[in-house]
Amino acid sequence: MNHRIKVGIIGFGRMGGFYLDEMLKSDKWEVAYICDTDPVARELAQRKSPHSRIVSDEREVFEDAEVQVVGLFTLADARLRQIREAVAHGKHILSEKPVADTIEHEWEAVRCVEGSSLFVTVNLYLRSSWYHNTIREFIRSGEIGELAIIRICHMTPGLAPGEGHEYEGPAFHDCGMHYVDLARWYAGCEYKTWHAQAIRMWSYPEPWWLQCHGTFENGVVFDITQGFVYGQLSKDQTHNSYVDIIGTKGIARMTHDFKTAVVDLRGVNETCRIERPYGGKNIDVLCDRFADSVRTGTFHPGLPVMRDSVIASSYAWKFLEDAKTHEMPSIGDLQTLEEIRERRRNMTNGYGLIHRLR
Repeated sequence: MNHRIKVGIIGFGRMGGFYLDEMLKSDKWEVAYICDTDPVARELAQRKSPHSRIVSDEREVFEDAEVQVVGLFTLADARLRQIREAVAHGKHILSEKPVADTIEHEWEAVRCVEGSSLFVTVNLYLRSSWYHNTIREFIRSGEIGELAIIRICHMTPGLAPGEGHEYEGPAFHDCGMHYVDLARWYAGCEYKTWHAQAIRMWSYPEPWWLQCHGTFENGVVFDITQGFVYGQLSKDQTHNSYVDIIGTKGIARMTHDFKTAVVDLRGVNETCRIERPYGGKNIDVLCDRFADSVRTGTFHPGLPVMRDSVIASSYAWKFLEDAKTHEMPSIGDLQTLEEIRERRRNMTNGYGLIHRLR
């Protein structure tokens, strides 16, 4: 229980940097390798983690028998190959989502890991958040009666079209699959029916805003709204993000400003307002739980499995495809989109800024 787990980080972009930061803070991890094909990324990795071995060839990580865990933080089109290599070399897997570049490849990855005895988790970060776990406990306590309605909204300026979604799909798949997973997690069963409406902002071919509503197999209804269209050229940018859970007797809701999260619980016996730090991507929680799983040999029940990620990815694609069967208006023009991109190229403080190595 006291030994540090040797991990190899593969892919040292924005997310790889987040994982390194949290692992260096922890006494549970030893970052044995950092692998990236970009020499600038490798130089930065060496500065941030001088005791790690910095390599450009991922085979060195997979073939080192002392490495227990690999962190897969590259682009989605590389992950299926890396998942196969990890399983072949007996490495536990921490992965970003989606776990491959197509849904067919994602299900292939699931079959690969489920046929092994290895521990595998994917960063569905909302499941690790204190605020959603607090709300789930409140629901389980019976304070809101029977769960009936799940409403989720997440709209920010965020990444503009063409800024890195090529392997993860449009906004509702890249970001929205987190909320597709969250609604399913709250409902505790599978989606049954849905209807989606989307819009093509700025004449971009793919929709950058989508709203979907429908039902789960247990009768719970949902609506999910997601888009990176919220005031892209506003002088002072803002966002709108909330979860609103409605039961037969009470409600539970959450809002945040990316710094502080506020949970408002109004049950039959209890009214409570909780205000705590937001927690960002909650990578510290994910890494701690995964480290404990590897150390004890018992997979932490709070960790999502790869199948959860692929189901969320699959339904995000289904909702996008459904939206395309209905009228999908195009509003705005490419000149406005170029103005947005130019502004974002020069921004130093804002939403979803492009990661630049320094």
